[in-house]
Amino acid sequence: MKRAILLTAAISATLALSACGASSDPTSTAGGGSTASSGSGAVVVGSANYEESVVLAAVYAQALKDKGVTVTMKNNIGARDVYIKALQDGSIDVIPEFTGALLSKLAGSNPNKDADSTYSALQKALPADLTVLEKSAATSKDTVTITKANADKWGAKAIGDLVAHQSEITFGGFSEFATKEPGLTTLKNDYNFVPKGFQPFSSSTALAAALKNGQVQAADIFTSSSDQDPATFVVLDDPKGSFGSQNVVPLLNKSKVTPTVTAALNAVSAKLTTDALVSMTKAYTVDHKDPSAVATDFLKSVGLS
Repeated sequence: MKRAILLTAAISATLALSACGASSDPTSTAGGGSTASSGSGAVVVGSANYEESVVLAAVYAQALKDKGVTVTMKNNIGARDVYIKALQDGSIDVIPEFTGALLSKLAGSNPNKDADSTYSALQKALPADLTVLEKSAATSKDTVTITKANADKWGAKAIGDLVAHQSEITFGGFSEFATKEPGLTTLKNDYNFVPKGFQPFSSSTALAAALKNGQVQAADIFTSSSDQDPATFVVLDDPKGSFGSQNVVPLLNKSKVTPTVTAALNAVSAKLTTDALVSMTKAYTVDHKDPSAVATDFLKSVGLS
């Protein structure tokens, strides 16, 4: 999966986090203004080191700042093990998460298929000092994506529709999709879909290009990826829930949960959609806009700023 490729800086990030504690340089503060790393009203917003997390952290930070909360940002912390520890030791106070992935990390597996059961199970699996607020409709999860041309040619709307054409399909994805769950084994077990071959890629952009030019005929492109092109691609329905639920949700240290923080972040979750997340990620990664500017634009567009 993409996160396994992008989270290679976890060790160095851990050392940096240990050295810095809860402080942050002024350039990483959301929305400008003064920084703060202590005090009962101050909140440190963290992000993992992949693009969706950086953008979402900026949205959380700006939403809190708009409500008068003093905010410091600490981006690119590293992998899940690192930032959960940072939440628990108070180095950060809140970070964007994804329900299914976090549940799998905490519980060792995630048999839940739908969004509500995944969220409910996650709430029960959390350590006593952590909590999640309301989940959003936005997701970042694996897909089976094909071109509109092939969708029309094959009459394909759902993953199972590819079975009749599997001898024509080379599947593209990150290398671990071939061996890990969810992946090719999931597609075989749930849909009896076994493509004629698998081609690994090291970037989502290269994967999307290969799908467009016909090098592969189906691909695992994340729902939140800026490479998801609705003008060219079709994300096939997953009626069996093979890829689970990966709704964006704020994960917090309980000591920082206040009515103001809760209201601000729940308001974001109520407005956040997958399309909005894709648009923001593209603005950051492709258009090279500053994350704080991307966050401000989003919050204004949905009436929260």
